[in-house]
Amino acid sequence: MGYVKRKYHTKKVGFSGTLDPFATGCLIVATGQYTKLFQYLDKTPKSYRATLWLGANSPSLDIEKIDSIKKTVIFEEQYIEDTLLSLLGELSYYPPKFCAKKINGKRAYELAREGQEVNLKTITSTIYSIKLLNYNHPFIHFEAKVSEGTYIRSLGALIADKLGVDGTLSSLHRIHEGQFYYDNEKALNPFTHLAIVSNTYTGDETYMELGKKLSIEYFKKQHNGIYLVETSHFFSIIEIIEAEVKYRFNRIPKFEEN
Repeated sequence: MGYVKRKYHTKKVGFSGTLDPFATGCLIVATGQYTKLFQYLDKTPKSYRATLWLGANSPSLDIEKIDSIKKTVIFEEQYIEDTLLSLLGELSYYPPKFCAKKINGKRAYELAREGQEVNLKTITSTIYSIKLLNYNHPFIHFEAKVSEGTYIRSLGALIADKLGVDGTLSSLHRIHEGQFYYDNEKALNPFTHLAIVSNTYTGDETYMELGKKLSIEYFKKQHNGIYLVETSHFFSIIEIIEAEVKYRFNRIPKFEEN
């Protein structure tokens, strides 16, 4: 983020979709008020390319903390393909102890690095597709398309468990997040990438730009929901609940193409 601040001469920078320290690939970064839009972006499904190192063991499930390496049997490629395909669909599993989830206000990885006990609840993810790219023993290179919030390190551990050996990820690359791909830091219009419906306000738009109370009768769509509304100078995100109109975010500047 320091790099982005310096290059684009801005003070407020945020990112969405944490990448592990050893990982590479697509990362969504926003500046200024646009950081408020992260929760509304269309960021699913996500695709990853990863390498699973068979025989290597690591409490962090990646190359950062490898504590042992053992020789393993060489598997038939078809057996590995079948093992990967067996993980399609919904999976319930424990996140890695070295993750950014909070436990009593503290990140799990901070507790793990301090040697404290980390107790995380199971989570559920969906594996939409998974395929073997290459098997060059002891490395399995695979690609997976998954739901938001999936831990690929845990997916690698599940593959190793099914094969009956130790295993840890030695590389991880995020190909895309929903509609977002890496394209040489190309600036995008965030309002074309939101996962919310547009609505039209037919009243005096200065009421909205000034943050005044709005009446539902001036909206074309009046059923409950969260909507993006455009005025001459700004975008706003409003929520309609039981005929009441509430602001989620107001006066978000329009994106200017460079």
